[in-house]
Amino acid sequence: MAAALRSRAKEHPKAVTALLTVIGYGTVLGVFLVPRFQALFPDLSRATVELLTHAIAVVNSMTILTLALGWYWIRNGNVKRHRRAMSVSFVLIVAFLGIYVPRVAGGGTKHFEGPELVTIAYLAMLAIHILLSILAVPIVIYAIVLGLTHTERELRSETPHAKIGRIAAGSWLLSLTLGVVTYLLLNHVYSFTY
Repeated sequence: MAAALRSRAKEHPKAVTALLTVIGYGTVLGVFLVPRFQALFPDLSRATVELLTHAIAVVNSMTILTLALGWYWIRNGNVKRHRRAMSVSFVLIVAFLGIYVPRVAGGGTKHFEGPELVTIAYLAMLAIHILLSILAVPIVIYAIVLGLTHTERELRSETPHAKIGRIAAGSWLLSLTLGVVTYLLLNHVYSFTY
């Protein structure tokens, strides 16, 4: 059965990408927009929200590391390590969603409290982070679907994996980095209201 699914994904990578993108967007948007979806998650204590917030930052920091290593290894021709690093990156982003969705559905909102210029910079970084997160989803998924369903030779000669991968990794790295910087500003450098 797994071989049949892989074969179908290989034949229709754009359709698989579209399906997984809709599922991802639907899950995250459901938390923000659909009260019934939010009701699936318990209300969280402030201590639990804090714990999950820190866990998200750790997962995102680890993802930055694995993405950077994957990029380094492919630039140096080590396809096997690149594949492993990118697979770990994908697992980490799924773990992120597993933490982020319940945290947002069951927790409160933090409002940044800092000097005016820092607040403007914080909000700009946060906006870019969110926008890149939204835009990167289908690109990242497409690169992963191609990577998981094609041989190394096919990836090099028959797919746009290298080009898409550069765009996906670059946007994903920038988004994650800005996310970690805004986390640090909000939780460790300046204060917030809850």
